[in-house]
Amino acid sequence: MPETPHVGAFAIVPSNDLAAAIPFWERLGFARSGGDAGYVIMRGWGCEVHLTQAGDGPWRVPEHNPFGIFIRTPDVEAIAARVDDLVIRPGGVLRHREWGMYEVGINGPDGLLVRIGWPSQLMRASGVGA
Repeated sequence: MPETPHVGAFAIVPSNDLAAAIPFWERLGFARSGGDAGYVIMRGWGCEVHLTQAGDGPWRVPEHNPFGIFIRTPDVEAIAARVDDLVIRPGGVLRHREWGMYEVGINGPDGLLVRIGWPSQLMRASGVGA
């Protein structure tokens, strides 16, 4: 029986090389759950990300990539550990931020900013990231 879909909003992330972007998301702990050759649906950590092949536009040059995605999950430490070599340093290291999130910044495909986090007060209450 198919999984019942959950209500939510999901990012559609353009990639210059869609096939090369998939292993990045798999490394973060996502798995392909649908799509086709030009549009891929990835699920993991209770989240969903849609990837599409980029067309022409200024984002074709990674340092001008205007896109970013925030993944909100209490598993922020587990994900950060999977991709420690991709953490943006020094600014993106895993820590409590002044805006109340315990988060990490990851350098994704094509210069995509991937931030992963969970509210600091919930992390502290659970004894994680204290």
